[in-house]
This record gives sequence, structure tokens and C-alpha cells, in this order.
Amino acid sequence: MSAIVEAVLDVLGGEAGAAHYGEGVSQREHALQAAWLAECEGAPAVLIAAALMHDIGHLLHGLPQDIAEHGIDGHHEDVGAAWLARHFLPVAVAPARLHVAAKRYLVATEPDYAATLSPASVRSLALQGGPMSAEEITTFRALPGAAEAVALRRWDDAAKVVGLATPPLSRWRPHLRAALRAA
Repeated sequence: MSAIVEAVLDVLGGEAGAAHYGEGVSQREHALQAAWLAECEGAPAVLIAAALMHDIGHLLHGLPQDIAEHGIDGHHEDVGAAWLARHFLPVAVAPARLHVAAKRYLVATEPDYAATLSPASVRSLALQGGPMSAEEITTFRALPGAAEAVALRRWDDAAKVVGLATPPLSRWRPHLRAALRAA
């Protein structure tokens, strides 16, 4: 099972991890910052692993970095969750799968939230369905992992600081192992 941990680290550490997807930081930097923010807030290891892996679908779907600029939603949350679900616990996969829905939820429920989004997040929000309806809000709140997805979303939004020093990828190996399904 440690092979999948190394595969996650290889994907984030490899050439694909250098992709930017419209932000000022690479996917690797973004993942490291999200995990670091989660740890700084005292999140459990499994949620820290989810923060590290939440955007891995961007690196797996094979679409270009500027897809949102062309009006395409790559559904990276679904691509990533499908790949992660084969190896990781549902409590680690659900927040990663729901982090886009959490953005839609927060835009719909917190009046000032939309103003905090990066331009790339605003662009992708429109492609992802925009703010949730009242019915979608009720459904989202009832989903397992919804609260964790909201926490992850806040780390996701904050994890875009150019030049922020974070621990290296290898630092998160134990967190990824803690999130693995039993062999």
C-alpha cells in the first residue's frame, strides 16, 4: 500500500506538479500550502492528507492548464476522488471530492466569501455551477464530509501565497499512510 503513497508524492513532485492552472503558485506549492495550513490548524492526519491531495485530479485528467479560460470544467474533483477512492479512506476522499461543492456552498451562504476568491476561482466557479440553490445547500449539508470539505475549501483558498515556505512533500508521507484503506 505504500506504493500509492509514493505515487501521490511522485505526481505532486513531478513535472505535472509544476502546473499552475491560473494561479500564482504551482499545484505542488498549492498542495503543500494547503496541507501546512491544515496542520497549523490542528487538523487530523487524514484531513491533512485530503488537503494535500485535494487537487490531484488536475494532474491526472490530462487537460491543459488553461482549460477554464476556454470555458471547460475538467471536473478535477471527480477525477481525483475516483482515483483516490481505490486506495484511501472515505474520510480522506470525501473532502477532496466535495471541495468544489464547498466553494459553491460558501458563495451561497456567506455574503462576503465570493470577494475572497482568486480570479481563477471566480472563473471556475461559473463553470462549476455558481452559487448553490437552497435545495443544493440542504443536500450538501447532509453529505458525509461536508463540514470537512468546508474547512478544506478555506485552506484551499488561502493556499495561494507566492513564495511561502512550507515543509517538503516527504513531510506528509505519514499523513498519507494514515489515510490509507486497510490492505
